Amino acid sequence: MDVEQLKKSSKKWMYAALRAFSQGPDSYDFAVHHAGIAAEHLLKAYLASLHPALIVEARDFDSLLHATGHGGHASVPVSRAKTIGLVEAHDRVRKILGNRIPIDQRALRPVANARNGVAHSGIHDVAEVQIVFTTCLRLVDSLLTELKIDPVPYWWGYTPLHDRLIEERVKDARIQLESKLVKARSIFHQRYGHLRPSQSEPVLAAITRRPPRYAEHSVERPCPACRSTGWLMGGAHVEETEDDHILVLDAHMFACSACGLDVENEEFWELGDLSSEVILLGGSDWEPDPEFLPDAPDEPTIDADREPDEDLFDPFQGR
Repeated sequence: MDVEQLKKSSKKWMYAALRAFSQGPDSYDFAVHHAGIAAEHLLKAYLASLHPALIVEARDFDSLLHATGHGGHASVPVSRAKTIGLVEAHDRVRKILGNRIPIDQRALRPVANARNGVAHSGIHDVAEVQIVFTTCLRLVDSLLTELKIDPVPYWWGYTPLHDRLIEERVKDARIQLESKLVKARSIFHQRYGHLRPSQSEPVLAAITRRPPRYAEHSVERPCPACRSTGWLMGGAHVEETEDDHILVLDAHMFACSACGLDVENEEFWELGDLSSEVILLGGSDWEPDPEFLPDAPDEPTIDADREPDEDLFDPFQGR
């Protein structure tokens, strides 16, 4: 539960991940596994920097006793304290930091699946390795900023590899977004291009009056493909001002029923101004709705005090 230990552990596991990734496909399983652990420990470091209780299992009283400085009353030693896993740690941090953490729950899911797949059954999806690995890098980048950690020593001299992977991810996202925009414009023309404005306007008004899929919060915005009414969607968080509090949208996806445009994750951030901060509600009379709690599967917790085995640092040892 020590912040500095969690930072140190994350750095060690990231070194193992970067070294394994640089060795090529034969060690990609180690790369995704180790990067997932590095990300989990840095998420926990941020939470623990606020209070150690934020990284323990909420229903485990002994763990809460240790985290709040009352371990003398616990029935188990601190070494057996139960902490949360990757998915729950990410969810808690994003509730606090909102879109300052650019990886949402959907984008994190392949990371959790890949790490757990390697840990439990020794398998992973080779086709998703670069996406999973780069997702970890982007998540860690944002956490290094929040924790005020110097990124140069954290990346162990692998900064050029980090930068190249991020650059390729951004380039791919831009290409995918442009492809979706072109396709959406074509679909819109096929559906409504033959109609006069007097005919198309009431049809579009009926089609776009509601978001095309569920989201905790949604706000109308002009579609970048067809200019019809689209929907900016996501979660929300409360921000306090000097005299008041406001509800701010944590948007991470955009969808339009008129042209079928559906954008999220990295592609969403390439939309520019559309993805900027949106204030949903404000005022002294406003009170937030009951907390929205998405389901998260059970997953194993990896002890931050455990250091990587030597053979984990060498992806070719024992093969």
